[in-house]
Amino acid sequence: MTSEEVTAKRRAERRQFKLDRAAAIAAVAAEAEAIFETEGRVIKPALSGPGIPSAATWRPSASLTEIPDTPLPEEDVEPAELEPLVDVEHLQLTLQEAFFLAWGLDCLTVLDPHTNEAMTLKQLWTAFQLAHLPPPIPPNPAPPLQFDNPFLINYVVYHHYRSLGWVVKGGIKFCVDYLLYKRGPVFAHAEFAMVVCPVYEDIEDQETSSLELQNASPFAWSWLSTINRVNSQVQKTLILVYVTIPARSRLPLSILDSPACLEHYSVREVTIRRFIPARMRD
Repeated sequence: MTSEEVTAKRRAERRQFKLDRAAAIAAVAAEAEAIFETEGRVIKPALSGPGIPSAATWRPSASLTEIPDTPLPEEDVEPAELEPLVDVEHLQLTLQEAFFLAWGLDCLTVLDPHTNEAMTLKQLWTAFQLAHLPPPIPPNPAPPLQFDNPFLINYVVYHHYRSLGWVVKGGIKFCVDYLLYKRGPVFAHAEFAMVVCPVYEDIEDQETSSLELQNASPFAWSWLSTINRVNSQVQKTLILVYVTIPARSRLPLSILDSPACLEHYSVREVTIRRFIPARMRD
């Protein structure tokens, strides 16, 4: 007997057991209703007992235990024409992922939507920064690039951990910015959850900036405890990643025209762990 035949036999026995049990319960219920109509006594139908088959007492009939030697004839039915499958999935990349593949690995080409021509690395670098700035209103020129551009801050973190061998993915599902995988989501769960915290080297740059960066200002302990609790429940270590933004007073804005400006950003890490008195008394 092949494994397929054994599986088919077990499924047939399980199906027949459910049918026999349902029929026995229905018979007990009908008997209780008949007693109530004739004698006026209320009897609660039993769901177990000698009259109700169970997994320990039920035995399959002989027709189920015998497997025919000859295969059953297949019905002569014309197969319906299947509609061609349309692949509706498409690859979606963040700006940080796209630029790292184009610049760091040189394995991605981005086409200009207006000219349908390949964009250069400098064009990509500028376009990704402008995507986070307010669009210009004609005839006003495009806004100048800024050191606290969200694309730069997030790319610094993304490039930093990718260069260390980590697989970096978005962490919006766990209320964080990024998740770190050793090999990728297909192989194992993420071990670390990261929250990006921008820090201005010159506090005056934050006061005069036109951008309001997330987590740039001190956050409440209740928020931090909530994020830490969420990630502790899914076996992830929370890391606060502080990105220091260089001061505008010591660097010209022209340095933002190329990725060479990344060397002026620094990354610091702070690991947050939830205190559990029952486990951390010592």
